[in-house]
Parts: sequence; C-alpha cells; structure tokens
Amino acid sequence: MWAGRRTAELYVDGGRSTPPVAGWEPRYRRSVIASDVLCTLVAVAVVGGFVGAQAGMSGPKVAGLGAVTAVVVLCALGMNRVWHLVVLGQGAEEFGRLGRGLFAADVALGLAGLALGITTMRPWVFVVVPAIALFAFPARYLLRKLLHRARSGGHCLLPVLAAGSPHTLRDLIERTRANSHIGWRVDAVCTADGFGNAAGELDGIPVVGELDEIADHVRRGGYRIVAITADAYWTPRRLQQLAWKLEGSGAEMVVAPTLMEVAGPRLHMTGVLGMPLLRVSAPAFTGVRRVVKDVFDRIGSALLLLLLAPVLLAVCLAIMIDSRGGVFYRQKRVGKDGREFTIVKFRTMIRDADQMLAELAELNEGAGVLFKMRRDPRITRVGGILRRYSIDELPQLFNVFGGSMSLVGPRPPLPEETAKYGPDVRRRLLVKPGVTGLWQVSGRSDLSWDEAVRLDLRYVEDWSLALDAVILWKTFRAVLSGQGAY
Repeated sequence: MWAGRRTAELYVDGGRSTPPVAGWEPRYRRSVIASDVLCTLVAVAVVGGFVGAQAGMSGPKVAGLGAVTAVVVLCALGMNRVWHLVVLGQGAEEFGRLGRGLFAADVALGLAGLALGITTMRPWVFVVVPAIALFAFPARYLLRKLLHRARSGGHCLLPVLAAGSPHTLRDLIERTRANSHIGWRVDAVCTADGFGNAAGELDGIPVVGELDEIADHVRRGGYRIVAITADAYWTPRRLQQLAWKLEGSGAEMVVAPTLMEVAGPRLHMTGVLGMPLLRVSAPAFTGVRRVVKDVFDRIGSALLLLLLAPVLLAVCLAIMIDSRGGVFYRQKRVGKDGREFTIVKFRTMIRDADQMLAELAELNEGAGVLFKMRRDPRITRVGGILRRYSIDELPQLFNVFGGSMSLVGPRPPLPEETAKYGPDVRRRLLVKPGVTGLWQVSGRSDLSWDEAVRLDLRYVEDWSLALDAVILWKTFRAVLSGQGAY
C-alpha cells in the first residue's frame, strides 16, 4: 500500500539540499487520517442513527447532532496531534494521543450539552463517542500491522546515518535489525577515526567518514535520520554545531541519552536559564493513575472470570481425566515490596514434579536464575497444550481480583530467585507482578535473562495506562501464536 516508492530524489539548490521525501510517509499519514474520519462517520451514522431512533428524535435533529459530534471529534483529534508522523506506526503514544483526543471530545460535548440544556446529547456522549473509539483503535492497529509487515520485508524504512563509538554503534545496528517495525535502516556510520574493519565496515555497515564530516555526508547521501550515540567526541558545543549544520537538510537528529534507559512519559525537555535540560521525573508508584490501574484490574479480572467460566470448567475436567493429582497448582511467589503470596495456576505437571527438579538441574535451558526445559518430562499431555497457549495462567485472575497481582506487570518471581537479585533487579518488586507484561509479548521463555530483566525494569520505570493497553492487546496475539512458550 505504501511500499511502492522508497524515496524521492535529492535536489540541490544553491548549495542547500532538499531532503529525500519518503513517499510512503505522507501516504501512510493520509491512510490514518482517512481511517479516523471513516470510523467517525460510520459510528455517527450507524450508532448515532440507532440512538436517535431509540430516543424518538427527528431525522434533522439526528443529522445535526451527528454533524456536531463528528466535527468536535475530528477537531479534538487534530488538536491532540494524533496524526503527527513522529508517533505514527510505533509505541504506545499513538494510541495514547488517540484516547486523549476522544476523551477531550467527549468532555467538550458533555459540557456543551449541560451549558445549552440539550438533554438529547447524553446518548451521543455515552454511546456514540465510545463507539467511535471501538472502531478507531482496531483500525489504527490494523494499519500499524500492515506497516510493520511492509517493514519486515524491507520497505517503508527510513535511511539512517549513525555516528558514535564502535561499541554503541554496534548496539544500535543490532537493535534496528532485530526490531524492523521501528522503521530504521542504518545505511552508514561515522566514527571518530573514520575506520571500521579492514574492509571499512562496522557489522556490515560501511564507515563513510569521521564524526566532523556528518553534515556533508547527510547532504550527499540524503539520510532521513542522524542517530548520535555515545562517544567522547561529543560535547554540547559540537552537538549544537551539528544541529545547525543539519538545518535545511531535512534530516532529523536523534541523540541517544547515555544516563539511563528511560523513555515515555517520564522524559521532559525544558529550558532553564537558556539551557536545554532533559528532566527525568520519578516513576509513578502511587497516585491517581495507580488507583485507576487497581480499579481496572479488579473489574477487568472479575469480568474475565465470568466470561471464561466455561473454559475454566472444561480445563478442570481435562486435567482430571489426563493425570492424577489436583486441578490447581499453588506456589509461593514474591510480589510488590517483596511480600510473598500464593499464586494459583492450572496444574500442568505430574504429581511431585518439584521433587524431580534437582535431578533435572543439569538440563536447565532457562536464562539466569530461571529453570526452563523445552521438553520437560514432568509436563503432562494436557499440560503441554495449556502451557503453549498460556491457558495455565488463567487462574491468576483470582490473584488479580484479590489484589496480589495486576493484569500487566513484571513476571512474578520465586523466593529463591529474588534471593539472588542485585539492587538493580530488585526494582522489579516496586510494582505488582502481572499476568502478562512486556516479557510475555516479547518472546517469553526465548528471552535471555538480561533481556527479560531489561524489559521488566523498563516497564517499572516507564509505566503508563496506554502502555498497559498496548501490552494487553499484544498478549492475545502472543498467546495465539504460542511463540516462546514451554
């Protein structure tokens, strides 16, 4: 859809270059805008028409309220910059802005109805606008998946010139290759000495020059992103001069912070006394957002337990028929602030499986302090199916309802695991463990120990309601695929 043309030509006018315009970017943005407009109009026409008919409104009145609703919603989305290219196609911020825009429209319509005494506005506030959300969010997700599929095939990627030390450049190259959905393709690098290996390459990427030659290479090569990684060469003055030199080239300069791996809502750029400062706010472990999360956990787990009751009963019968032993497996885990609790899961192993652990210790395929085996002889036939699709985790919804766990959070560790934690890893215990989390949607048991810890710590540091929503959505796909589950 958008992968037909990679870039336009690079033009030079009076010594200043006009950047290559990625032809797919405006096309993708237009697709997103069209999707939002279509979802709004369909929801207003179908749901609004039904609501109006149920309330006994006349046709002209329904059309008038529908037009007002559509205009307010689209204006609110525009004001919340939901169509900005920076957020389209990746991260939770795209969905966060969409949610904030729809909420703002809902509030505006509600206040207008109260101020003008329009009682017939209530169904539009409580039914029609939420219906727009039900249409718009899945449509956005579908467009994103189409974009990611194109990127996995080598299309819709932004050419990147990376500059820094060889070590940090290798890390960036590795990450962009492993995460093609981000949309970056490192085409060239610059280093302090301008050399890579004997072939003038760094991990297969050509080294085109030294760090003080970046601007010239950008104008000649038409790179879309200039990624700056850590190197002793970079000083505030040199970064400022590079930013000035890149003006007019159209390249976006991206500087990787070297202090810590923090992103999302905790980072704020402000200016104090004429100096740009990157403010890192403290992670939110309490407050209104946490209360909202707890309420959502309790209500969400209760609804899921009611909805999945037939499935839970069927699994109980299957376990009883397949092997001897109880239906549930209970185990001590460590929760928020190091408090122990009893986790509940469906039994997937033979009876007395824990006593066989010492015999299998030498066959451990798990990462770090975890014990995992791809072909664990203790797992029953039904247990293998339950594990593959994470059905054995469903009883943890009782833990969520009871308050010891959350729907989304770090993986709940064993007491013997936490005894081996260092001070940094213990930060996983600052929040409630989750039934699912970044580890669940990023490979599960296939992850290395360091990668699993990094993902959990990232969640602790950068938690937000929008991130929770994205993780829950991705969990369904990860569970259905069964990838990394054993």
